[in-house]
Amino acid sequence: MKAFCIDEPGKYSFKEIPEPVLKEGEVLLRVKKVGYCGSDLNTWRGLNPLVRYPRIPGHEISGVVEKTAPGVPGSIRVGDVVTAMPYTSCGKCWSCLSGRPNACKNNETLGVQREGALTEFVALPWEKIVDGKGLGLRELAIVEPLAIGIHAGKRCAPKEGEFMLVFGCGMIGIGAIAEGIRAGAKVIAVDVDDDKLGMVRAIGATHTVNSRKENLAERVAEITGGHGPAVVLEAIGLPETFVQAVDLVAYSGRVVFVGYAKAPVTFDTKYFILKEISIRGSRGSGRPDFEQAIGLLLSGAFPVDRLISAEFPFEDAGKAMERWHANPGVVSRMLVGLE
Repeated sequence: MKAFCIDEPGKYSFKEIPEPVLKEGEVLLRVKKVGYCGSDLNTWRGLNPLVRYPRIPGHEISGVVEKTAPGVPGSIRVGDVVTAMPYTSCGKCWSCLSGRPNACKNNETLGVQREGALTEFVALPWEKIVDGKGLGLRELAIVEPLAIGIHAGKRCAPKEGEFMLVFGCGMIGIGAIAEGIRAGAKVIAVDVDDDKLGMVRAIGATHTVNSRKENLAERVAEITGGHGPAVVLEAIGLPETFVQAVDLVAYSGRVVFVGYAKAPVTFDTKYFILKEISIRGSRGSGRPDFEQAIGLLLSGAFPVDRLISAEFPFEDAGKAMERWHANPGVVSRMLVGLE
């Protein structure tokens, strides 16, 4: 079967690999669409420390159940249109034992620590399959990043009436914004792209700030009456926005980091103490987050056509990555189709 492979930073090839042989309890998924994630772009650029080359990328999946092995429940049927949770959990580390398998110490994500889904078929444990509930293949391919954002939004624990600032209006930031809106928070969305800011206004963000055109600190002070937001979520991964999150958050506020900074970050730690802030990380997502993301898309409240920047056929998977690398600011999500 065909597979797209990143052989080393900036170089790719198409390969023939064996079709997966199902083990007990596994589902064979015919992959239909794969979304490119920021981690895939970092793999392309040689900036993903978790990846060894060559690597087949892809963990944002939509597909059709092709075959099931013994031990798979009857509720999963051949022909079902589904998405999948691309993570593993060992069941033995402290996170798993504490009921938080999304933060498994030994996690291996498709396309990162193990071969991904940008190929014709992938075999997965049945527990990782998530029913599409009538969504189309395009929508199902963006469920995973929305679920990550929803999980991050929950880590923020937003409350009704609170100001919640979100750095970054990519897919993960949008998921977090949606969770803030659901909780009744007044969301301040920050980005440097007016189109993305317009999109989050359309889904209910209360305030938007283009930090390239406006003085962010002044605007946030104006919006919040000088207090700062009760919670700040960083979903970009820049050292400067990591620091700004701490600087801008209100006294006794909460800061959540879901973006990966690509370089060391230097903080003035006195603000950790003087503000008595709570700082949290957010990693991955779980089945409830996937179900919530599917529900959001089913509601019709999200402009899916604006969320997906471009679609490419499988044979142009490398060209798509080159295009994203050349102009990352204009991309929300790219899809590669294997139909």
